[in-house]
Amino acid sequence: MGWLYLVFATLSLLFSASAWLPARRLGAFVMIYMMSGWLTGELALQHLAWQALATLGFAAAGAFESAPGIIGLALTFASWGLLLASHLRGVHAVHEVRGALSPLSLAVDCADVTPLHGLRGPFRMRREGVEKLRDIPYGEVLPGDKGRRNLLDIVRPTAPGERRPALLQIHGGAWVIGDKREQGQPLMAHLASRGWVCFAMNYRLSPRATFPDHIVDVKRAIRWIREHAAEYGADPDFLCVTGGSAGGHLTALAAVSANDPRFQPGFEHVDTRLAAAVPFYGVYDFLDRFGIRGSQKMEPFLAKQVLKCTPAENRELWEAASPISHVSSEAPPFLLVHGTHDSLVWLDEMRAFAKALGEKSRQPVLTLELAGGQHAFDTFHSPRSAHAVRAVTAFLEHVHAAYVQKP
Repeated sequence: MGWLYLVFATLSLLFSASAWLPARRLGAFVMIYMMSGWLTGELALQHLAWQALATLGFAAAGAFESAPGIIGLALTFASWGLLLASHLRGVHAVHEVRGALSPLSLAVDCADVTPLHGLRGPFRMRREGVEKLRDIPYGEVLPGDKGRRNLLDIVRPTAPGERRPALLQIHGGAWVIGDKREQGQPLMAHLASRGWVCFAMNYRLSPRATFPDHIVDVKRAIRWIREHAAEYGADPDFLCVTGGSAGGHLTALAAVSANDPRFQPGFEHVDTRLAAAVPFYGVYDFLDRFGIRGSQKMEPFLAKQVLKCTPAENRELWEAASPISHVSSEAPPFLLVHGTHDSLVWLDEMRAFAKALGEKSRQPVLTLELAGGQHAFDTFHSPRSAHAVRAVTAFLEHVHAAYVQKP
């Protein structure tokens, strides 16, 4: 029993370490590291609880009557220390949030975010006063649709209203998987409780779909929202966009490629400008022009699955797919959100995009770097996720207030 507990304690410590320590260039192990660091880091207290219960069970079974058991207990104490440290790092994200929004002198209301936020119901997304309308077609089924890819959900207040601010949420999944029901739920529920109308869309997925199908679908959704927003109480003239990972890429690309006819086939006349963009841990440069990823670049995957060509075969398409290639003075306000421990999409890429954007855009470009945040950290409720949601809310409501005040 002592040896069994030592194995358990070693594995527990490895999970806790993955939440605390950043790591890159892991090759085939990157997804394992990302998943363990993500779930352990955002659910640190839950992990501590089940480790404690397991330790009590091992104690009752006599695991500590041998040297391996005592060594395992020491490892368990180290694991608990890392879990507590990881949790506190998420709690202290409030300071990072305030610093990120300080250039606009914005006050962030985090009073409802306690150190135990999300402990009892991290995956509970239902909110009083908020309703969800499911599976509304935003356009016809197009080639490359694997099924239900032309649908969106609407998250809005149950109370009647009109000309409410609107947000489009774009899910991630490496352009090959994912669904509108899986991401952005804490943010949409929070915004809807404050009077926003949120639209969460599906889009065609690779490898059946080929870029630019993905961004064309985003533009189709924008067109539909412009035409039908009033029916759902939203303002068709004020639409912001957000999304994470591949959704962060499409968020940024949609924001900096407004009215680009290449992405609006058959509806080139539709105005697809957006009021603001909040990409989470997005991919901004398919070409890795600054050599950030080096040997870990995404080119082989993108060439095979998403663009179906190499940069040498069609450089123009790869440039078109990269948000950094579209940066201009016409970009809307941006808040870029990224975790420092993201092992799939590196923080350096966000910084490079923010720098390029800040050099040309006439609108604010803010960055929120969350210490300890792994990829997909905002998928469910945790202190770090909640603080990020409050930051995005403050930013978007600031943009909307400026819009309302325009003559």
